[in-house]
Amino acid sequence: MAEPPASNLALPRRSLLAALLIGIGLMAAVDEILFHQILAWHHFFDRSTSAVGLLSDGLLHAAEVILLVAGFFLYADLQRSGQLVRGHAWAGLFLGMGGFQLFDGLVNHKVLRLHQVRYVDPLLLYDLAWNGAALLLLAIGLVLLRRARLTSGARG
Repeated sequence: MAEPPASNLALPRRSLLAALLIGIGLMAAVDEILFHQILAWHHFFDRSTSAVGLLSDGLLHAAEVILLVAGFFLYADLQRSGQLVRGHAWAGLFLGMGGFQLFDGLVNHKVLRLHQVRYVDPLLLYDLAWNGAALLLLAIGLVLLRRARLTSGARG
């Protein structure tokens, strides 16, 4: 039996990737807008002057916009061609959000010490809430991915 044309094949991995980029960009935007701008708890890079901190926030903002645009272009292309796999896309969104949040909480906050969630004592409660939220988002994404793979017959 011949395979259907490529335009009729759903693309679970590409759907996952498109939404993963959107999830990373979305969570970076939430972090930057809420914690950097509205609450003014920290800058992306707090180990220098305010001007450098502001510049680092601008670079983070540019990166998040690039990820959002790239993700939405991929998503729109999949949607237009009928190749979008919604279950994988939802999983990718949550995995991207949780992955960004956990990377930020562990690598940026603890390993590189670029900034902290908030400069208070005790910091532990903020770290637990930050990384706990990340783990919750990742858990939701993994459950959605498992469900999507079962629904689509383990394609991708």
